[in-house]
Amino acid sequence: MPNTSSAQKLDNLRAELAAQGLDGFVIPISDEHMSEYVGAYAQRLEWLTGFGGSAGTAAVLRDKAAIFVDGRYTLQVRDQVDGALYEYHNVPATSPAAWLAEHAAEGARIGYDAWLHGRHWAQATAKALEAKGAALVAVERNPVDTVWADRPAPSLAHAFPHPNDLAGVPSEAKRSAVAEGLAAQGADAAVISALDSLAWLLNIRGEDVARTPVALSFLIAHADGTADLFIAPEKVTPALTAHLGNAVRIAPREAFEPALATLAGRKVVVDPERAVDAIFAALETAGAKVIEQRDPTVLPKAIKNPTEQAGHRAAQARDGAAMVRFLHWVSQEAPKGIVTELSAADALHQFRRECGDLRDLSFDTISGAGPNGAIVHYRVSEETNRKLEPSSVYLVDSGGQYPDGTTDITRTVWVGPDAPPAEVRDRFTRVLKGHIAIARAVFPAGTNGSQLDTLARQYLWATGLDYQHGTGHGVGSFLSVHEGPQRIAKSSGGQAGTGQALLAGMFLSNEPGYYKTGAYGIRIENLVLVEDRHFEGADGAYLGFETLTHVPIERALVDCSLLTRDEVAWWNAYHARVLEIVGPQVSGDVLVWLEEQCRPL
Repeated sequence: MPNTSSAQKLDNLRAELAAQGLDGFVIPISDEHMSEYVGAYAQRLEWLTGFGGSAGTAAVLRDKAAIFVDGRYTLQVRDQVDGALYEYHNVPATSPAAWLAEHAAEGARIGYDAWLHGRHWAQATAKALEAKGAALVAVERNPVDTVWADRPAPSLAHAFPHPNDLAGVPSEAKRSAVAEGLAAQGADAAVISALDSLAWLLNIRGEDVARTPVALSFLIAHADGTADLFIAPEKVTPALTAHLGNAVRIAPREAFEPALATLAGRKVVVDPERAVDAIFAALETAGAKVIEQRDPTVLPKAIKNPTEQAGHRAAQARDGAAMVRFLHWVSQEAPKGIVTELSAADALHQFRRECGDLRDLSFDTISGAGPNGAIVHYRVSEETNRKLEPSSVYLVDSGGQYPDGTTDITRTVWVGPDAPPAEVRDRFTRVLKGHIAIARAVFPAGTNGSQLDTLARQYLWATGLDYQHGTGHGVGSFLSVHEGPQRIAKSSGGQAGTGQALLAGMFLSNEPGYYKTGAYGIRIENLVLVEDRHFEGADGAYLGFETLTHVPIERALVDCSLLTRDEVAWWNAYHARVLEIVGPQVSGDVLVWLEEQCRPL
């Protein structure tokens, strides 16, 4: 049914729900690993509704359905999902649980796939339905999979070793540290189901999920330093087996659930934010004692070692050169009125390929011209593709996956030849001031991301403006471009990571923005490294940021009258560093353009 309409797919799903004795079903964007980005086989929500964002959920009842997204996707969901079939709802203003509790009939049986939802979500939703006299029911087979006739199979691409000269710490040492932590609390094992956690712990990578170099698998790490890896045999090579060594036992992926049953009577650590409800249920049924606790790899993975830091700087230098060549190309070609969002994204991909050792993009490039730039997580398609019109704003958010580092950068440029309007320059400069405020921040140890977030927003707030996304997210090392537990955002509000203290060695993005619906979008994003700062006579430990991204910021959009002397000094120092790092990698017209862009204000 490759060409089945959204309405027909919904009808087919409802028929399957009736066949399974269900009155409703919940469809998240998720996989068995609670991944942010999932393989094609797990893109159930997109197949059913057409929604292509990275976060969202649909709830389907017999007579109505709804789709739930956060503020990043308010515009996108209306473009991609038929409003005649699905109600649109924003979270956290509402939730699938609240909607189901309101609309489900008394006695209704609402299905969910326990391999796609977290434990806390299942508990909260079940409680909300119980108050209505309805029940949340774990299904034996996912009804979407039953009606999705041409559903892709999970990837069988080979997993491969991530060498120690890039990882910085051998897997044996990482497993030993995890084992010591387990033993110290009397735990026997930990279930590691998040793909990036498993990849970091074993120093392996894969090609199973587009834009994220991970391998579909599960791991049980034991308190004696050994581990059991559950992975499809087709993915295992002699090189991988040799890399893992005798202390890592390999079994087929389908052996994972039966293996959980063998942990009866054992104390097992499981992370409720990163492990699906089915894992908890299997352990509890087996009689294991479950310890709900953060995945023991999460914090050490977030604190990058010196080798990872050095690798990231090298990747950023190459990526910076690719971005500079691209921005020069845009400056020459876009004013002609022939460049489109798609052709610009393709050109940027090619410049990255030419810079050396690109393995993948780190996410689908957000290439937004004019009003499309106001869609925060816009994904260009043939249907939405616009030209970069002269005298307009163009926003490009992109990144690369290199063996030594993961990059993520956003630049907003003015497509000439006319001078930008005063409003656009004002908004851009306020975003820039917020960006500089984060870059220059110095703060005491123990400070978390929510305590810094206001620094980025204050200049927009001063004129009644804001943006509906976080200011910064963690970034992996040849892993996920969005990595916890650290982030910079408004305080909690249900968002994980805002309470995590920032620690030296963490990577974060610095990306304030502003979006005028139907007109333009502005975002300035660099990656930063949390580093120690030393002051004579300081009353404790202090931290600050090293900026890692080195690409010019659009000077044509800056209103210098809004900048302070210290902000101008930061701009000039930053661009001097850009020229120092990227200048030797480019030549000819590109170098002339770069020198002009890096000229002091």
